[in-house]
Amino acid sequence: MVKEPESMEQLVHHTLRTLPNDGTIRLWVYKKDCPACKKGKMGKPKDPKTGKAKIRAKEYVCPECAHSIEKAEYEDTLVAEAVYKCPECKKDGEWTGSFKRKTIQGAPTIRVVCEHCGAFIDVTKKFKAKKVKKKK
Repeated sequence: MVKEPESMEQLVHHTLRTLPNDGTIRLWVYKKDCPACKKGKMGKPKDPKTGKAKIRAKEYVCPECAHSIEKAEYEDTLVAEAVYKCPECKKDGEWTGSFKRKTIQGAPTIRVVCEHCGAFIDVTKKFKAKKVKKKK
């Protein structure tokens, strides 16, 4: 059972996509507790002038104790959750898996597997198109 988020403040990543053949997917990743103090939730560092998170930051920081972890190391430990309507079998389903992206056809992708028919639902990083092989 996946737990739907109540606020975007709880999340590291969220996406809502429309798929071909009348399919949809909503995928999100919750922030993890700080491994050092266990009180705060790890997040991107805030800009002191605006108070907003630095989008291109290379680390995640705890707001309570200022403990920091490299972005790649932190994101590999996160768990992604999704609810979807499969474009193949047209059934609703839920999925939980690793947030670690794999390169599929040249695009960083999270691959969701339909629990009913086993079809792959690929969620690529925004603005990254899959490469199509040229026919001879």
